Formats: sequence, C-alpha cells, structure tokens
Amino acid sequence: MSHPENADVARSTHFINNLIEADRQQGKWAGRVETRFPPEPNGYLHYGHAKSICLNFGVAEAYGGACHLRFDDTNPTKEEQEFVDAIIESVQWLGYDWGEHLYFASDYFEKMAACAEYLIRAGKAYVDSLSAEDMRAYRGTLTEPGKDSPYRNRSIEENLDLFARMKAGEFPDGTHILRARIDMASPNINLRDPAIYRIRHAHHHRTGDRWCVYPMYTFAHPIEDAIENITHSLCTLEFEDQRPFYDWLLEQLAEGGFFPRPLPRQIEFARLNLTYVVLSKRKLVQLVDEGHVDGWDDPRMPTLVGARRRGFTAAGFRLFAERAGVSKSDGWIDMSVLEECMREDLNDTAERRVAVLDPLKLIITNYPEGQSEQCFAPNHPLKPELGQREMPLSRELWIEREDFMETPIKGFRRLFPGNKVRLRYGYVVECTGCEKDADGNVTAVTCEYFPDSKSGTPGADTYKVKGNLHWVSVPHACQAEVRLYDRLFAYPQPGQRREGDAPELERDFLTDINPDAKRCLTAQLEPSLARVAAESRFQFERHGYFVADRFDSQPDAPVFNRTVTLKDSWQKSKP
Repeated sequence: MSHPENADVARSTHFINNLIEADRQQGKWAGRVETRFPPEPNGYLHYGHAKSICLNFGVAEAYGGACHLRFDDTNPTKEEQEFVDAIIESVQWLGYDWGEHLYFASDYFEKMAACAEYLIRAGKAYVDSLSAEDMRAYRGTLTEPGKDSPYRNRSIEENLDLFARMKAGEFPDGTHILRARIDMASPNINLRDPAIYRIRHAHHHRTGDRWCVYPMYTFAHPIEDAIENITHSLCTLEFEDQRPFYDWLLEQLAEGGFFPRPLPRQIEFARLNLTYVVLSKRKLVQLVDEGHVDGWDDPRMPTLVGARRRGFTAAGFRLFAERAGVSKSDGWIDMSVLEECMREDLNDTAERRVAVLDPLKLIITNYPEGQSEQCFAPNHPLKPELGQREMPLSRELWIEREDFMETPIKGFRRLFPGNKVRLRYGYVVECTGCEKDADGNVTAVTCEYFPDSKSGTPGADTYKVKGNLHWVSVPHACQAEVRLYDRLFAYPQPGQRREGDAPELERDFLTDINPDAKRCLTAQLEPSLARVAAESRFQFERHGYFVADRFDSQPDAPVFNRTVTLKDSWQKSKP
C-alpha cells in the first residue's frame, strides 16, 4: 500500500478524490479512507469491473487506506463457488491485494435479520402478502404515486410472527415479502416501501440450507458497508436513485444503536461504456450458451478471464483505467483506447521473436546443403541489457507468402526476380525465380546469397537494399497453432440502430458479430519459441503482440493467441 503523502497525486485526478479530501479536511472518520469492491458471485468479471477495481483499490491506496473484497452473495439461486474463485483470481491478477479484508455478505446474515426485526419493532417494516403482480400495480409509476398495500398496517406483533415463520421455512417462495415502510407517494420510486427480505428455499454455496429468507441487495449492501466501517462506498450511476434508501436505512439503524456515526457515504460515478463490446450480463450469457464463443474465457469475450487468456496485461488495464478517468456523466470510450494501452505496455515489456504466419519456402540455391549457421537478433531493440538470441540460418527458409511477387506492383520492395533484399539479421539475397505446381501456384522461391553480406560483419555495409524480410529456418522451425483474435463485434455499438435503418427495425446484437474475430493458422516459428512457458508474451515482428495460451500451449506444442496488432487499423478499414 502507498502512504498518505501520495494523496497529492490522486487529489487532482477526479471528483471522487475531491469529495474524499473535503471529508478528510472536516475530520470525518479521523481522515481514514476505506473502500470496497463488492461483486456478486453470479458470473465472471468484465472490462467494466476492471475500471471499478482499479478505482476502489486505487483510491484506498492513494490515501494509505484499505479496500475490501466483499462478495454480495445474497441470491443463492445464481451464485456458485466457481465464480468466487474466478473473481478472486482476476482481482489478484490485476495486481491488487485486500490483505485480511476478504468478506461475504453471508457472514452477516444473522445481523441483517436482527436489523430487519428492529425495523419491524420500530414500525419501519412490515410483511406484505400481495402477489408480485399486485405489488407492481400498487407501486405506481414515475408520474403517478403508489398506493398503500392492504397489509401495510399489520400490527408489529403479526409482522414479527410472520417474519419468524418466514425464517423457519413455513411458507413457499413468493408467499410473503418483508418491505420497509417509508412513503408510497414518494417521487423517488425506490422509496415506495422497497422490499428488503424475500423467501428463497435454495441451497446457498456457503451457508447451505441454514436460511430460507435472504436479504435484497439494496438492503444488504449498506449494512455490509456499515459493518465493515467503509467510509466511501463507490457505486456506478444506476445506484444514484438508490442512495436515498441507502441513507434512510443506515440512519434508522444508527438510531437503533446498530452503527456509530459518521455513516458510510455512497458516491456514484459513470460506468464504463466501451465500443465494440457488450457488457450486459444477459448478452454475455447468451454469447456463451448459444455457442457464439468458446466459453467465458474465450479471448474474444470482454471478461477478465478472456482478456488474460488473450494476453491483455494487468498494467495495461491500470493504464486504461487512468486514461478513461472517472466521470459523473455517461459517455463512450473507443476500444482503440484500451488496445493502445495494451500496445504501450507490451511494447515496453514484450521481447521480440520471429513467426511466419503464411509460410512460403525460400531456397538459397548457392548455400551448402546440410549446413547451417547462427545469426543473432536482439531480444528487445530498446533494451540491450536483455541480450541477443541465436537464430539458425540454413539453405531452406520460411518466408511470408506476401513477400514474393513474380510480377511486382509499383513500389513493391521485397522478393521478385532480379531484386535484392536483406534477410533480417542475416545475408543479402537476390531472387532468381520460383517453382510452381501443376496448377501454377508458387510452391517455392529461389535466390542466391552474398557470403560477404551478413549482418554484423564489415561487408554488410557495402550492400544497399530497400527490402528487409523476416524468416525462419525450415529444419529448425517450430510449427505451431496461431490464433488471430480481433474485436468480437464489427459495429461500435452492437445491436443499436444504424443511420438509415427503418424506424421499426429492432437490431439483434448478434448480427453485428465480426466473422473475422478468430482465425486459426498453422505457423512456422523460430526455435526459441518451442518451449516457452504459458502466458509468455512476445512481439512477433510485423504481426503484433502474442501470448502463449495459458491452457492449450504445451512444451514443444505451443499455441499462441494474438493480443493486439502492432497498429490500429480499425479506424480506416472497419465500419
């Protein structure tokens, strides 16, 4: 953790820091800053959660405080230990540590029930027996007030008895619900006697069958914050209308002696809206369940497990969170911003390697058969301290098919009959022709090399050529599967109507899936890539940044995923 003196850096970053600084100057919480990241363990974290994680942990760190990791496991029908484990792994992968502050809402179920019973005794909560349909009808609309439930004036004794029987499991799901008694005529629809406890006969992944009633998220969340002595509860904007209930509930419980003042403060910020992805949990589930992707950790998915498998870096996400900023109003951020953050980090950290993705054989006809020699390539052109690696060169090499044209177009500087090019880190060669199959397809290119032209030798400087090719020695090459991943969607805002669409047209977001989001190739790699560890990242010269797949890549059978291309080509080439 950083120390409080780092607050000067954070203070000017965004409005949340300014609010925190004002609280500190007033002496609230004795200057302490404690935040929390509270995921529900009912799915995998996505890019939007990365922004929230960086914000909550970053703010606490900047002020020398602590950030809690808390699982809001209040809905047993959708929660699983699998999601808990995946969330813990993703937060750790992003580089954050909660220390001793790992909590679960289920740790507090006894106290939450006691809080509910206090509200009943104080006349601030009642058991309602309306059907869900009738409750919606009684609630009113945004322009019309709601009306009181016929069960709103049950006696305190009857409410306590019914709630006790709800807890004991006497009633089927949906028979009764516990509601706060606030104001059915409130202009804020969230204060019209919101539900705070419902019956759920379901097995909980931590508490088993101990409970038959479970708190609503909006009831549980402020209580969790207060129990953990959170000072600043940072939420996305959709919770802004819930803040009056958050404050009302904690005030009632403070009056009942449950929590000391000052109470936690909820602050809302704009959620991440990123082009070319969908972050709706419903849509992500649909992508997985209908087989449009290969699972939650598919590198095309905007989940953190997918991002990690694709080769995105934790440092890149932290840089992205910093550049995206924190706002009080919604806006869109282009995917290119996230991709450029990844490029910036990988350009600095990824060693360079050579891979030929569309192999065509190049035969050096005047090079001795059966002979090979070592050429030397820097591991990182900007970091000479990382040294060099050996690249064997032999009579037969793999080159990119696009590097040869029998009849060159204007400006083509690579291999064509009579042209000279340099084999990167090796010799200058002159193209002498090509070999073809019966259908006229080029099967190999022939050339001759100049023995005194090897890179790094005195004779190299006497050769002036414009073309420079990368290559891999055929007998030494490592054959590997390479997966070229791209954006999952070809349209910036999947599913939204486009200009010119008929007014009645409703677009299906699935129609915007990019058919080229995944392509699998059999590539030829330099031999140093044969036994790299899973999740090793490299820049494949000319092609982009790649990572050894964390699950499928094996020693002597590597599988590489493209993380990002070297440059952003979407602005010009895509819709």
